[in-house]
Amino acid sequence: MVASAACFATLGPISRVAYADGLTPLGFVVWRALFGAVSLAALLIVIGRAGQPLLGLRGVPRRQWLMIGVAGTASALMNLAVFIAFERISVALAMLGFYVYPVIVAVAVVATGRERLDAVRVGALALAMLGMALVVLGQVSPAGSPGVDLLGFAIVLVAACLNVVYIFAARDGYLALPARQATLAVLVVSEAWYLVLAVVAGQLAIVALPFEEPDLWPLLLLAGTLGAAVPVVLFTAGLRIVGGVRTSILMLLEPVVATLLAFVILDEGLAPMQLVGGALVLAAAVIVERRSLGVTGAVGRPATAPPGSG
Repeated sequence: MVASAACFATLGPISRVAYADGLTPLGFVVWRALFGAVSLAALLIVIGRAGQPLLGLRGVPRRQWLMIGVAGTASALMNLAVFIAFERISVALAMLGFYVYPVIVAVAVVATGRERLDAVRVGALALAMLGMALVVLGQVSPAGSPGVDLLGFAIVLVAACLNVVYIFAARDGYLALPARQATLAVLVVSEAWYLVLAVVAGQLAIVALPFEEPDLWPLLLLAGTLGAAVPVVLFTAGLRIVGGVRTSILMLLEPVVATLLAFVILDEGLAPMQLVGGALVLAAAVIVERRSLGVTGAVGRPATAPPGSG
């Protein structure tokens, strides 16, 4: 989950550079999903030839294919909403709005009886949310506000809700498929949605922009591999192992890593408040993992993890 969060954190800077070259959010997600699906399919072919054959698709129950469709649709709309929000509001404000989803997940898993939310997890979640807020708000210049676009903020809140739908579908909605194959299926569904939307919105010319601006290709390839195929596989596998609450807390590392990347790559300074916030998020991750290890009694994959989740 930590590696997944770190990979997802690269997408903000990558998308901003692509937008500066004329690409729209819809054009960006079309190529991201396409390159993600192609690179993952190539990986599956390689490991298949290395002696790890793919699971036969006929063995997947029809209901699980339906859940893959739900996950792919939720993922497609969620990603598109986030990248649209990046255009309308600051990345800091977008991250702050999007990361209300851990609270929604925590409430949902308890309400449905899927997991127990004890005092330790409640404390870790509150600590992580506080730390994330400090990190994100530290990106706002003290000279002024980030400029609140109500529609942009509403869009990112919708994205947070869609991410909750995706988490519930991905956790145990299609356990018959290993994480790699499930991720490929979700990316294919997402790509189908993006192409339909591009046709309906009349943005096929924008989608074809990389053929006129070759500098976009490296960015899109990076977004498809490091920002799509790799983190979604890790996310799906990790979610099946650690559950929704722990996943939500650990994924709060994403805005922390994004801020660190901005510091290293874009030379954006780190405020003391951000350092404190990052430390709080890391502390929350340590707390929830130590608690979980104490419950399972062993380091590594709990015995209750579903088969084929890797």
